Amino acid sequence: MENNTTEPIKLTQFSKGAGCGCKIAPNVLQEILHTTTVYNSPNLLVGNGNNDDAAVYDMGDGNALISTTDFFMPIVDDAFAFGQIASANAISDVYAMGGKPLMAVAILGWPLQKLSTAAAQQVLEGARNICAAAGIPLAGGHSIESEEPIFGLSVNGMVAINHLKQNNAAQIGDVLLLTKPIGVGILSTAQKRGVISAEDESTMMQQLITLNTIGQELSAIAGVHAMTDVTGFGLLGHLIEMCEASSCAANLFYNHVPKLECALPYLAQRIVPDATYRNWNSYNAKTGFGTGVNVMEAFNLLPDPQTNGGLLLSVAPDSIQEVQQLFKERGIPFTTPIGQMVTMQEKVIMVQMS
Repeated sequence: MENNTTEPIKLTQFSKGAGCGCKIAPNVLQEILHTTTVYNSPNLLVGNGNNDDAAVYDMGDGNALISTTDFFMPIVDDAFAFGQIASANAISDVYAMGGKPLMAVAILGWPLQKLSTAAAQQVLEGARNICAAAGIPLAGGHSIESEEPIFGLSVNGMVAINHLKQNNAAQIGDVLLLTKPIGVGILSTAQKRGVISAEDESTMMQQLITLNTIGQELSAIAGVHAMTDVTGFGLLGHLIEMCEASSCAANLFYNHVPKLECALPYLAQRIVPDATYRNWNSYNAKTGFGTGVNVMEAFNLLPDPQTNGGLLLSVAPDSIQEVQQLFKERGIPFTTPIGQMVTMQEKVIMVQMS
């Protein structure tokens, strides 16, 4: 019999993962994706051969269709908020390619023996709320009964091909910028353990539901050479993907990386997502640390899995002021460069003080 109780529920009690921390470890994912059988249409601009944020298909008229999907288990306890966060996270992939989202369909798995249909309805209401904020319809979807609650979206978008942004076009000498601070994985773990303060939970929620709409505007700036959103592999993982895809390395200025300061006290209590260690195990051999860096803090923050994290940009030096001005106009305070693309070196990422 399905559970339609009106008692408050805590969704995170029903999931072993949380948000983008549910992602399969990068090294394991590579094994899963390995294939010798590939068929690609000549119109497929971005597909399985790229570790990018979405698939892109040339429509033949100067425009391209962007197609993506993203879903996960609850990162928060509230059903409406879960729907908002999962939807903002899925739509972000379209913005990360420089596109305009057009419509979404829902992906819902629900344990009807454990959780009420009313809670599932609230997840969908949260999704509709964010889709409306993005200016797109939630046009349909598919649902199954599952052991754990799962929700996400499949999203389609459009982009002019000459505005398409990928993660493989960074150039040596480019400057790196990030639109949101890191550390939300630590806060979500604190919430799951029941130790987060109301103020810190509010800070976390605000970041989790903020749409990365600036990606569509950044697409018009030619000097934004590469772009990706920072999600389950953490800043470290997604920067490594950008570097390797672009045949570059990067110097990362740790002191300038925006961080959620309210996450640091929880980090001091060793409240860290399991996925952080999984990410670090995949990327530590490619990472070096310079003198003076707080290696233990960096070890826990740089691979911290982000859900609906910020956009990571690789920008030509002569375009940096234009991008910084757009940041200021859109209320994004993180205008200080966090790193620079350099020629290939012993380590893909060298973490420096500044």
